[in-house]
Amino acid sequence: MLGRTLQNVLAQHELVIADLPEWDITDAAGFEANLREAHADAVIHCAAMTAVDKCETAKELAYRLNAEGSRNVAVACNTLGVRLIAISTDYVFGGELERPYTEYDVAGGAHTVYGASKFAGEEEIRAHCENHVICRISWLYGAGGPSFVHAMLSLADGTRPVLKVVSDQRGNPTSALAVAREVSVILGRPELRGVFHCTCEGEATWAEFAEEIFRLAGKKQAIAPCTTEEFPRPAPRPKNSRLEKRRLRECGLPPMPDWHEALREFLMLDA
Repeated sequence: MLGRTLQNVLAQHELVIADLPEWDITDAAGFEANLREAHADAVIHCAAMTAVDKCETAKELAYRLNAEGSRNVAVACNTLGVRLIAISTDYVFGGELERPYTEYDVAGGAHTVYGASKFAGEEEIRAHCENHVICRISWLYGAGGPSFVHAMLSLADGTRPVLKVVSDQRGNPTSALAVAREVSVILGRPELRGVFHCTCEGEATWAEFAEEIFRLAGKKQAIAPCTTEEFPRPAPRPKNSRLEKRRLRECGLPPMPDWHEALREFLMLDA
């Protein structure tokens, strides 16, 4: 989903679209050979196992893709002098804080295999590629989906008088288009290094997010707020997924848009 959006936003660049089966991040030698042939100036590393619940039962695969795969990408980039921009997640935090997480908060307290494997991937990138940027995102939606926005619009088909939606988890609903635009700016700033939080500004619960989706889409759909315990999932969801964009401000980068405005733009473009 983010990869498709990046292709559109970065259309002015010469792009090499790297995907399976030709590009396999679990094949270190093969990936490095492909990267050498591509003569790339930068790699945007979007490849990951992001099925949060599936990661719980496929732990070995999650670590092979999210951690070992990231190490292979980092080593290849470092060897060939290629800048690495990697996409990570709010799930690297445990979600217990009562305030938004900054880039300076210590990560690594994940309660899920997905979060732990993505944090391990961050550590591999930090260890093996000096010229890197890690962009953490959360609650992502974008053209083509799948996403929470697509799921809500599909469920609001008139057959369900009330939808139960979790109201005790808070985060930053984030547009893939907004992320891609920020990544484009970061690409143009070769001196930047380290972690940046790239979620939209403002916060919401899933129930509040759903209400805004229906309001902007003009759908009459009732919502019944519920607790996380009423909607059990194999992987525990963090209660606090909010990310503060402190380093964007410190480095003079454009602020991320408010999530309401980003959602409105997406629904207008996706209509």
